[in-house]
Amino acid sequence: MAIPLVYNVRSVKARWTSTIVAVVGIAGTVGVFVAMLSLARGFRATLVSSGSADNALITRAGATSEMTSGVSLDSVKIIQDAPGIARGADGPLLTPEAVLMAPIPLRSTGTDANVELRGVAPNVFAIRSNVKIIEGRMFRPGLSELIVGKNAKATYSGLTLGSAIGLGSARWQVVGIFDAGGSAFDSEVWGDAHLLNGAYKRPDTFSQSVTVHLASPAALQQLRDTLTADPRLNVDVTREIDYYAKQSTRMTQLITILGGFVALIMAIGAVFGALNTMYSAVAERGREIATMRALGFNSWNVVLSFLFEALLISFVGGLVGCLAVLPLNGLTTSTMNFQTFSNLAFAFKITLDLLWMGVLFALVMGVLGGMPPAIRAASRPVATALREL
Repeated sequence: MAIPLVYNVRSVKARWTSTIVAVVGIAGTVGVFVAMLSLARGFRATLVSSGSADNALITRAGATSEMTSGVSLDSVKIIQDAPGIARGADGPLLTPEAVLMAPIPLRSTGTDANVELRGVAPNVFAIRSNVKIIEGRMFRPGLSELIVGKNAKATYSGLTLGSAIGLGSARWQVVGIFDAGGSAFDSEVWGDAHLLNGAYKRPDTFSQSVTVHLASPAALQQLRDTLTADPRLNVDVTREIDYYAKQSTRMTQLITILGGFVALIMAIGAVFGALNTMYSAVAERGREIATMRALGFNSWNVVLSFLFEALLISFVGGLVGCLAVLPLNGLTTSTMNFQTFSNLAFAFKITLDLLWMGVLFALVMGVLGGMPPAIRAASRPVATALREL
């Protein structure tokens, strides 16, 4: 014979003050837990979405990022004739790219942040089809003109359409705003590769990387085999989406570890709050427990009854915590990517599985906080408790 669940619901309502304290503690912990995981997931999603399975990224062999890479102009001439590269009306679809950093003030604080400048070829949109001009126009080759990612426009000062900004030894006009679908490119500034190299007094005979559009996704291996076997070249060939996934690893791990540590500390506090609530319930209901035992309810029934109360409190706390962080979904923030040392704007990404994880985390705290008091309640001698009546 099981103890009716309505008994537990009424008990929780009767002790509403201590219940609210436990709910708030669990909700706060779950909120931090889900928020930090969504932050890490949003960061990773932003970088991974920058890559395409239809593109390959070619860098110097052994380079850990574009910033530490270098591909010579002679190498580019060899690469463009390799099999596996798609070709358009004007020739092979590839863009040798210069990648630089420039300090530009943040709108929010006025302090400088490292913004990634990318020198690209005029045919870049044929290679990165997910990037579209949404305001203004494409820059004209040979002119000191820039196009700016939509997040860069919103995050940094002086990058609105029509504005002029000094970068390196030149003054540049912002002639277009582009949308890269929420990828890392949205935080970048693009211009003519030759002019950007010249403005920063860098040799025009080198690019940091070469991005090529593959004839088909399966053509990657053919391209890789051809280029890595060529004794004139010293390059690595990576599918673009894999490169950006790797670039997200270190920061994602850092956010997850820090968030997990903070959530763990808060979880310990929340568990103690649940323990206090449930132990108080046991102390106040000694007579009720003895009476139920005398009526025929066994120890296992009592354990399940008190554990259900703890799970009910933690479930409500988990739901409240999840609902509290839902407004963060899609909210844009920015931080430095420690693998490229550039500032990156990205959005919190709260998904259904993260919410389920938050509720499950709350239930685990409920079990940890409810099991010891439940066992104590069930182990009280019936005769002793009845003599206290």
